[in-house]
Amino acid sequence: MTKRVENKIAVVTGGAAGMGRTHAQLLAREGAAVVVTDIDIDGGRRTVELVEAEGGTASFVQHDVSSSENWKAVVDHTVAHHGRIDVLVNNAGILAFKSLPETDDDVWDRILEVNAKGTFLGCKAVIPAMKNSKAPSIVNISSMYAIIGAPNAAAYEASKGAVRSLTKAAAVDLQQYGIRVNSVHPGVIATAMTNDILADPEGARALLGTTILGRAAQPEEVSAAVVFLASDESSFMTGSELVVDGGYIAQ
Repeated sequence: MTKRVENKIAVVTGGAAGMGRTHAQLLAREGAAVVVTDIDIDGGRRTVELVEAEGGTASFVQHDVSSSENWKAVVDHTVAHHGRIDVLVNNAGILAFKSLPETDDDVWDRILEVNAKGTFLGCKAVIPAMKNSKAPSIVNISSMYAIIGAPNAAAYEASKGAVRSLTKAAAVDLQQYGIRVNSVHPGVIATAMTNDILADPEGARALLGTTILGRAAQPEEVSAAVVFLASDESSFMTGSELVVDGGYIAQ
C-alpha cells in the first residue's frame, strides 16, 4: 500500500515538541523524509530520534523562523541532502496570555515576528527549492482564534489572523510556481500547555467552551489534517482553511 506522502521532502518548523513533533512523526510514517527545525536543539534532536526509531528519515536544523538568514540555512540544508522541498509546514509559533491592555510593545512585536513574519519568510524562502517538486504544498498552522475572538490573547490572535489572510494571498501569488498554500485552524489541543487546565473539570469547561464534541483534540488529529493538505489527496485545494476544532466555532 502506497503511503500518502511517500518520497516527499517535508520541512516542519517548530518541530521540537507539541504539535510540530507530531506533524513530523506522522509525515514520516506516511513516507516523507522530514527536516525538523526549531530553536530548541535538544527537543529537535529528540524528534529526529523518535522518527528514526520508527524507521523514518529525519534531520534537524536549528532555526529562528523570524530570521531570513536562518531560513536560507534551512533551505540550503534540505536541498543539499534531498535536492528539493515538496512540503513546508509553517508550524512554529509562540503565545502570551495577555489581554490587549496588558500587551506591551515588546510582546506584540515578538509574537507577530515569530508567528506572522516567520510564516511569511518561510513561504518566500522555499519557492526556489519547490521548483523541482511535482506537487509542492505549503501548510500554514493558524488557529480557530484567527476566525473568532477570545480573551487574553490579543497579539496571538492578531498574528494568527495574519497567517489566515497571508495564506490566501500566498495561494494567489504562488500559483504561478504550482505551489498550493492552505491553512489549518486547530481548536483546543491536549498538549503540555493545556493538560493541567483540562485535568480540572471547571478549567476544562472554560477552555473547551462551545466545543460540540466536548473534548480536546489529540495532536495526531490535527496532524492528520496537515498530512492531507501535504498529500496529493488535496490537489484541488489552495487558499483554503481547514478548521479542526471539534465544532467550537459552529455555534
